[in-house]
This record gives sequence, structure tokens and C-alpha cells, in this order.
Amino acid sequence: MTTSDITAAALSPEGKLIGRVAFVTGGTRGIGAAISQSLARQGATIAAGYAGNLARAEAFAEEFRSKHVDDGVKITLHQGNIASGDDCRRAVGEVIEQHGRLDILVNNAGITSDSTIANMTDDSWNKVLSVNLSGVFFLSQAALAHMLERGTGRIINVSSVIGETGSIGQANYAASKSGLFGLTKAFAREAMFQLGRSGKLSGNRVSVTVNTVTPGYVATEMLDEVPEKVLEKIRSQIPMGRVAEPEEVARVVHFLAADAAGYITGQVWGVNGGLDM
Repeated sequence: MTTSDITAAALSPEGKLIGRVAFVTGGTRGIGAAISQSLARQGATIAAGYAGNLARAEAFAEEFRSKHVDDGVKITLHQGNIASGDDCRRAVGEVIEQHGRLDILVNNAGITSDSTIANMTDDSWNKVLSVNLSGVFFLSQAALAHMLERGTGRIINVSSVIGETGSIGQANYAASKSGLFGLTKAFAREAMFQLGRSGKLSGNRVSVTVNTVTPGYVATEMLDEVPEKVLEKIRSQIPMGRVAEPEEVARVVHFLAADAAGYITGQVWGVNGGLDM
């Protein structure tokens, strides 16, 4: 695909991501599954990452293929431990080896291990930071090298409104998600610096951008476990009076992945119904 072809696709209302390969971590469930489907509807091939539940991942892949049987959009599954730098690098290399390229990295996978500050163990702190922050660094580091070599790419991190507001019992989660803000800006600045130094900062839409999306409370399996009284309180604190649907987050991700968003980098996009404003 030439630069002119890519630019033409960006100006088209559909098929903005035809020919692209997107690696979505945690891409087989919840917000990640919605992101995978949203990117696929724009024509992207999906490499969906998962931690360890192969049966769930294969069920998602089967459902995905049934939805895209007519448009030819493909999906592959990639298992990995995001807390491991070696595994992150292996997974990115595996996607590139299987598909020949990596255009979009969506760092969506994350975990919680809640406890009050007084009772939080070293293991709970380290585990959440390792997956939610260090894993994003390792994956992005590997993807960025490939994207800088090609002169084009998109890295989109999925943070959380908790990283902006904090939350009782979630010091580790809040720290990991707010850490993504600084990481995003550092990666965005260095990407531009490296492209300029190599003469690949040509000024067109095709560049390397790094951004973060911060969802508020989203209707996923995680909220299914929250008691209704607690949900009522959460909804009462949201100006829009409801939680988000996963697709509402996914649409922002696919917008940032498109070439038409090529002038946006180093930014934090809130999708929270006004919870933090």
C-alpha cells in the first residue's frame, strides 16, 4: 500500500484501516474485544492477545470469524505474560513474523489486586505495576522500533479514570494507570525526535503517534460483580447518569488509529461521561 493509497483510505468514511495489522492486548474480552471488533470493521487484521484462557480466546476468535466471513478480515491469537519483558518482545515479534508488519498496538490488558494502602502487600503492588505499566513499556518499546524503521505506526494505551481521580483500595491500580500518562508523552516525544533524526518526519499523515484513552466505568464483566447498590452510587456520580458501553471506548481507539488522526500525539482522551472534568 502506497502513501497515496493510505491517504485515500483515511479520507474514506469506511475502511480506514484496510491493510493494517493491529495487536490488541487483552483483545478477546471486555473493552479489548470491542476494540478488536471496531478496528476490524475498519478493515484491520487483528492479532488478539490473551493471558491464559485459551478456550475463551478461541471462542472469541470463532465468533469474530463468523462476523467477518464476508469481508475477509482475519484474526490470530497470541498468548503471553505481559509482566515479562521477554514475553512482550516475543509476542510483538510473533505478530510481525506472522503478518509481516505491525501498524497499530493497543495496550489494553490490565489487572487489579485491590487492598487498602495499609494492607497492600509487596506482591499486590508489584504485580499490578508489572502488568499495567511495565508491560506497556516493554510492548511499546518493541513495537516502536518496528514502527520507526517503517516511519509509520500507532500506539494507543488504555488507561483509566482511576488514574486521574484515585480510588480507595486501588493505590497500585491508580499509580499504574496514571503512570501511562507520562509514559505516553515520553514515547510520543521520542518518536518524533527519532523520526526527525532519521529524516522520516515528512510532514504527511503517515507518522508514528502515541496516545492514551482513559475510560470511566464501562459495562463489562468486571462491573457484573459489583453490587447494584454500589452501581447506583457510581452512576449517581457520573454527570451522564450511566456507565459506558465498551463500543464507546473502542470508537475513540479506532479514530486515533486512523491516518486522519495523524496530527494527534502525546494526548490523553477521556471517555468517562463527565466523571472527571
